[in-house]
Amino acid sequence: MKTAFSVITRKQKLKAILFFPLSVLFLFAHGQNNQDQLIRLKYQDTTQTTDLAVGLWANPLPMDYDLDGDIDMIVSCTDVPYNGTFYFENISDSDSPSPLFNTPIKIGDGMRNITVSYVKGEPHVLGSGVEFQNFRKYGYTRPTGIYNAAELLNQYKERFNDWKYVDYDNDGDQDIIVGIDDWKEYGWDNAYNNKGEWTNGDLRGYLYLLINENGNFINKGRILADNQPIDVYGNPSPNMADFDNDGDLDIICGEFVDGFTWFENIGTRENPKFTIGRQLQNEFGPLIMDLEMMRPVAVDWNNNGHIDLIVGDEDGRVVFIENTGKIDLNMPVFKSPIYLQQKPYNIKFGALITPFSVDWDDDGDEDLICGNSAGYIGFIENLDGSTLPSFAKPVYLEADGEVFRIMAGINGSIQGPAERKWGYTTLTVADWDGDGLKDIVYNSIFGKVEWLKNIGTKGAPKLTKMGGVKVDWQKLPVPKPKWNWWNPQQHELVSQWRTTPLAIDWNKDGLMDLIMLDHEGYLTFFERFKKSEEFLLKPGQRIFINADNQPLRLNEREAGGSGRRKITLTDWDQDGDLDLLVNSKNVEWYENVAKANGFTHFKFKGDLISQKLAGHTTSPTIVDWDKDGKPNLFIGAEDGHFYYLSE
Repeated sequence: MKTAFSVITRKQKLKAILFFPLSVLFLFAHGQNNQDQLIRLKYQDTTQTTDLAVGLWANPLPMDYDLDGDIDMIVSCTDVPYNGTFYFENISDSDSPSPLFNTPIKIGDGMRNITVSYVKGEPHVLGSGVEFQNFRKYGYTRPTGIYNAAELLNQYKERFNDWKYVDYDNDGDQDIIVGIDDWKEYGWDNAYNNKGEWTNGDLRGYLYLLINENGNFINKGRILADNQPIDVYGNPSPNMADFDNDGDLDIICGEFVDGFTWFENIGTRENPKFTIGRQLQNEFGPLIMDLEMMRPVAVDWNNNGHIDLIVGDEDGRVVFIENTGKIDLNMPVFKSPIYLQQKPYNIKFGALITPFSVDWDDDGDEDLICGNSAGYIGFIENLDGSTLPSFAKPVYLEADGEVFRIMAGINGSIQGPAERKWGYTTLTVADWDGDGLKDIVYNSIFGKVEWLKNIGTKGAPKLTKMGGVKVDWQKLPVPKPKWNWWNPQQHELVSQWRTTPLAIDWNKDGLMDLIMLDHEGYLTFFERFKKSEEFLLKPGQRIFINADNQPLRLNEREAGGSGRRKITLTDWDQDGDLDLLVNSKNVEWYENVAKANGFTHFKFKGDLISQKLAGHTTSPTIVDWDKDGKPNLFIGAEDGHFYYLSE
């Protein structure tokens, strides 16, 4: 049986020996271990393709890595369970319009703030003030300082900085442009007034020019557009190239959210002068990415003389955005993003996935219904019902005839408008309305507990939006986290954000109850009852007790640090009662040790496994693929992959 980290085949090992230096091989061979028999779930059907992807955050470095004449993909990923720099070999035919890449080979650790620049067609990999010499041969092992980065970075509260070689003034040597973002004005957390207006400042993104003077780089200050410093919404990731084929070099910047800003050079090749920035457009409107925190790289991908964009997405996937060569309103026209494809490997559904195991299509085996950071809900079908099943590729679920997605918008995230594209769906599947069909109850970035009603038939689910679950609050105002700028409606259940609403018949009265964190972070029982032919929840009761005989509080933090707990209940120790499993660096176990006077006492037992899977979070559910009646742990991780503990 393959373990979670058996990531290369014999053929790939042979290629590693042929192409990679010993130092890199050592990192690869010793950087991933088999711990606790965790299995990272993989595709068993190898006839299809999947989106090329790493874990959370993709930093692409397109280059001909194996020197065979086509462009391969190197991707750095800095998240916790999937940290590494990975080589995806281009295995397409030379004339293929749609490249296909091999499964990844790890060639080093993940590295932040790395970029690739092309000098006379040769890739140069830069980091913060350094160049990694001969990257193909030595990876990150030979950094050479090119500038004291602290001189630029120390004046900012930066999250991203990007360094690119470019012959800015056409004098034959390589200058440097540096993109730096600044979070000082923005802050980060809990800065809305009671109208939902962000009272902190904007997120900034500046470009600096370092001119090469006899081999020394001289800081010439911020690059201007329309006589004002270029300033985009964070994460500027600048690319300077002749995008419009008029003989001079223009600039395209990314940002922290999802758009691209075009700065046209109306000066000369030797003396650039840039117009005010405009968002790139195409025939469908603004050219945008599906997620945030993207990392664009300018390269003539299809070798047709037009500079395209290769862009890493937050969820670890990589897209190709083709430059059509057309110009509209003095701006190049790009096609919509297309996700690059690879041979099937790890099953993945975005990032910060929240799986729930259930027979969604009523065919007798356990499928997966999952939320993720982007706010989608996905269905991953179990194809064969085996003890280590073959799964289909994820499919976005629809509600009311359109793809379902939760997004924070301008003021839905307590951490501010920079998080507008995130949704953080976390869910449970249950027959919420008692009609015999499986519904979905979900929470999200808003902290509102809502549900999707199944109006289909057994084996053919069909969903419609029902809004919030209803609570029969005995008094007003309706409880809410004290940092929420908005107030709940009369019957709404508003908890802390990003925490699982677990639908379960806790008191075994035939009605589906709800167990989850309340607005103050306590694990709470919301009992279901029927009132005037309508099913409602009673106000929450803190019936779960810790070792100190106090109500069990799973999160004491406030605002952006609140919520974030993913839970499930199962008889983990097989003693006849339900224990509590909670996200941690992997998954924590709280043993159910007693019930008395309507209270359930939990004893904290620690992590179930030793391996760290979380920088942000994990999300546990239970599977029983071998049908032995015993719970097996199944974990969704922030890298978008699934981890299975078979014993």
